Amino acid sequence: MPNSNYAFIDSTNLHIGIKSQEWTLDYTRFRQYLTDKYHVTKAFMFIGYIQTNQHLYKSLQEDGYILIFKPTLKIKGRIKGNTDAELVLQAMIEYPKYDKAVIVSGDGDFCCLVKYLISKDKLLKLVVPDAHSYSSLFRDFNDYIASMNNLKGKLEKKREA
Repeated sequence: MPNSNYAFIDSTNLHIGIKSQEWTLDYTRFRQYLTDKYHVTKAFMFIGYIQTNQHLYKSLQEDGYILIFKPTLKIKGRIKGNTDAELVLQAMIEYPKYDKAVIVSGDGDFCCLVKYLISKDKLLKLVVPDAHSYSSLFRDFNDYIASMNNLKGKLEKKREA
């Protein structure tokens, strides 16, 4: 039986990391990539909830993502929905159900989770959206890190004519 691997995706870090490289991620293709490359059977995406984004949420769910929402706050004109605690908690709730975890984020707040998963031989990959901009707290985990910098040709959203 093939492995049952779960992905835990920090949507904000993913979005900002890809945007900084000046391309737009095709989330449908990314979900298929996670399945093909890492045998991901469930992909949890942690995202701040904004009432006007219903179309986006529906589209992501249709692509096979399990969305975990966090209420957002407006702070100094910016919308903030920090989902770090939810990602860590969900990774531990699901822990007995998956063989390996794929963490998608370059945020050092997940260092303790990454360390723990490695110690239990439960981390498959730490996928960082931008190899030029991720936490130095991950420097000891190079064997587990895969960056998305070279995936533009495979995962970029095609512009509609």
